[in-house]
Amino acid sequence: QVQLVESGGGLVQPGGSLRLSCAASGSGFSLNTMAWFRQAPGKQRELVATITSGGITNYVDSVKGRFSISRDNAKNTVYLQMNSLKPEDTAVYYCNANIWSTSRGPNNIWGQGTQVTVSS
Repeated sequence: QVQLVESGGGLVQPGGSLRLSCAASGSGFSLNTMAWFRQAPGKQRELVATITSGGITNYVDSVKGRFSISRDNAKNTVYLQMNSLKPEDTAVYYCNANIWSTSRGPNNIWGQGTQVTVSS
């Protein structure tokens, strides 16, 4: 079974930076497009950024110029570098991946989430 494990969340002051990581573990799988979502209290989960297996990226307008998504295919890991953080970035951040596994074929999986709090 393939699992995604996020790390790197925490409390940061406005204007600060954090780097989230999401590592995929298991066997017999390949990763396709990966993404970061976030969900603030009382709000719907929203897509923040995506990156294809070839490295093409896309961002929601509210984070363009501040966040950067990247991936290390050798480590099965995706990152989200978050700079110039604002209080409205406070949310639980979730990693998401489209995968192909030898046992189940195509599938979409989620990590458990990591809390990011931006506050002075």
